[in-house]
Amino acid sequence: MAHSTTLTPTGLPVAVPSTSSSSSSSSPSSSSRPSLPASARTAPKAAPLAKAPPVRLGWTGWFAALAWTVLGAITWFWPNLPVGFSDWAYTQEFAVAAWGVAAVLWLAVAWPQWLGSQAARLRSAGPWLGAIAVGLAVWEVYTAKLGTLPPPFFAPPQSLAEVYVTDWARLLDSAWNSLKLLALGIAIGASVGFVVGVLMGWSRSANYWIHPVLRVLGPVPTTALLPISFYFFPSSWSTAIFLIALGTAFPVAILTWSGVASVHKNYYDVARTMGASQWFLVLRVAIPASLPQVFVGLFMGLGAAFSTLVVAEMLGVKSGLGWYLTWAQGWASYPNMYGALIIMALLFSGVISLLFVLRDRVLSWQKGIVKW
Repeated sequence: MAHSTTLTPTGLPVAVPSTSSSSSSSSPSSSSRPSLPASARTAPKAAPLAKAPPVRLGWTGWFAALAWTVLGAITWFWPNLPVGFSDWAYTQEFAVAAWGVAAVLWLAVAWPQWLGSQAARLRSAGPWLGAIAVGLAVWEVYTAKLGTLPPPFFAPPQSLAEVYVTDWARLLDSAWNSLKLLALGIAIGASVGFVVGVLMGWSRSANYWIHPVLRVLGPVPTTALLPISFYFFPSSWSTAIFLIALGTAFPVAILTWSGVASVHKNYYDVARTMGASQWFLVLRVAIPASLPQVFVGLFMGLGAAFSTLVVAEMLGVKSGLGWYLTWAQGWASYPNMYGALIIMALLFSGVISLLFVLRDRVLSWQKGIVKW
């Protein structure tokens, strides 16, 4: 083996073995190495992942399926109590519908794999599905079977099916008119309230003049202003829009003002050091930081808008679900009134769900911070 001489930091020569190509000659040649079989040279394949077992519905599925089965049996086999000269329509159809829901649930309990990813959602909704069936069964027994809740003020569940089949056109038109009136009033009120809130939070002079007005007029129920509004507006339609907008604007303005005023001043200082203008501070700092409060104000304003809509339609507007309620009550058609109330609940719940979806999209960059 050859050596080379090198100097250490102390100046003394030290022999260091050199790595030359001759060292490779002392090792056995690659041709003399035994070759490995092909099976050993290939990397072992990863074992396939085991397929997750299907989610079973458990006792919640059994409970829901059994409850809907019992509901159908009560409706079909227990005769209705005679009411006047007629019987409740759609009784057998209601029983068949209940058995149809029960058949789907029994199928989901027996073969949960056909549900796929929806099995987990159905399992979480199982207690509610069973509770709905129990509630409908109690409703059916105390109205159609025993007559404990006297007609016409209380009607069995199958009477709602008759309402939706025979009067669906008027209900659909009323729901559409209510939705148009509600959307227009909320849009105007939310826009005005947002601008007023930003102005109050940013400008001290604007806050000086607007804040006392909101403190005095804001707590007043919008329905109390209905008689006065009829005098100032040419039609009941425009009066309803004004009152819905007023009920929405107040909480939006207050919460927007609170959100803009609570923005930390360090945000503004950092933006100013980078040369931000006043418009930039308002549009890109104050408003984005206050958006969580704005959506809380919108959520609060929806409640006032719903109540104002119904009262305005009952007293003045000649269309909508509120008008339908008054019309049904005048004719003592209580099943129609109950059917309108269910549609109203679904409509208003859908509007709130849309607000949640819009909030999640707009505030996606603040996910995890805003919680309702």
